[in-house]
Amino acid sequence: MAKQEQRLAEIDPVWSQIRTEASVLVDEEPDMGGMIHSGVLHHRSLEKALSYRVSLKLASSEMPSQILRELVDEAYRANPELGVCARADIVAVFERDPACHRMIQPLLFFKGFQAVQAYRVAHWLWLNKRPAMAYFIQMRTSEVYGVDIHPGATVGKGIMIDHAHSVVIGETAIVGDDVSILHAVTLGGTGKADGDRHPKIENGVLIGAGAKVLGNITVGYCSRIAAGSVVLQDIPPCKTVAGVPAKVVGEAGCSQPSHNMDQLLGG
Repeated sequence: MAKQEQRLAEIDPVWSQIRTEASVLVDEEPDMGGMIHSGVLHHRSLEKALSYRVSLKLASSEMPSQILRELVDEAYRANPELGVCARADIVAVFERDPACHRMIQPLLFFKGFQAVQAYRVAHWLWLNKRPAMAYFIQMRTSEVYGVDIHPGATVGKGIMIDHAHSVVIGETAIVGDDVSILHAVTLGGTGKADGDRHPKIENGVLIGAGAKVLGNITVGYCSRIAAGSVVLQDIPPCKTVAGVPAKVVGEAGCSQPSHNMDQLLGG
């Protein structure tokens, strides 16, 4: 058993760490033992654990968890990149969120992480010409997690959505890798225009709470958007913007704003 655990730690360190933390958590909170065994320790991979968790949360009287679980399993089998992205998202949350002390927390408790994984399944359905089911996943994700990501949007890996209340990402939005988004952020359009109408967020961007980024504009890599800002025009890379409408108020202040998470304008 020790050799198997060592081998797992070598080939899948994120899942290995989660399983180790799960065993510790069972000892700490015996009343949660059933939940932790069924949600983590019973599964042979992170993909299987995610399939169980997401389907359980999104199930309703209209759509039982077993059907959803088979659907999510199918998505993970067909596209292994979904599992790669999930691991990157867990690491992002663990490294950037001071409230996250264990890698098991996003899997069990953090709705921002879980909502992004549900979106990834919906996006897979969208790309595979199954829009009705993709819309169902979007609807349930919005109802359960308070996060509304259109299945047509493109979202990279290493994403952290902190707190996750009232986050909206539109159909033609593109979010790069290593982006951090706080609560009440909207990546939306500016009216009834059709076609490519949503923002393009490049790698490493930090978007503060309550910020609205509207229209087919580009937010340059490693930029910071201050809380409450309304962004209506392109932002150059490595800048800090603030205000309504948002204007450049300085440099980004560091090489990786989305990792540093410093939201002070003087930072």
